[in-house]
Amino acid sequence: MYRDNRKLPMIDFVVTLVATFLWLVSTSAWAKALTDIKIATGHNIVQELKPCQKVTCYFGSVTSMGSLNVSVIFGFLNMILWGGNAWFVYKETSLHSPSNTSASHNQGGIPPPSGI
Repeated sequence: MYRDNRKLPMIDFVVTLVATFLWLVSTSAWAKALTDIKIATGHNIVQELKPCQKVTCYFGSVTSMGSLNVSVIFGFLNMILWGGNAWFVYKETSLHSPSNTSASHNQGGIPPPSGI
C-alpha cells in the first residue's frame, strides 16, 4: 500500500517533520522553563523575602534537579531520533526518487569512469 499510493509517503514525511518540529519547540520551552525555575529557586531568593530583610536568613539547599535535566536531554535526543526518522521517510517520497534524465545516462551514452 505504501508503494502503490504516491501521496502516502508525502503525508508520512510531512507528519514526521511536524512531529520533529514540535519536539524541538516543546523541549526548548521546557529547557527555558527549567532554567527559570532554577533561577527563581536559587540562593538569591533569600534576599528578596520580606522576613529575611529584618533578620539574617541562610540558604540551605534546593532539591536536586538532576532528573529534570535528564528529561531535557531525553527530549532533545527524541527530537534527533525523529529527525533521523524523517530522513528515512524522505527517501521513500517522490522528492528523493531519481529523475528521468539521470536514468537515461545510466542506460547508455558515456560509460562510468574506470578504476584508478
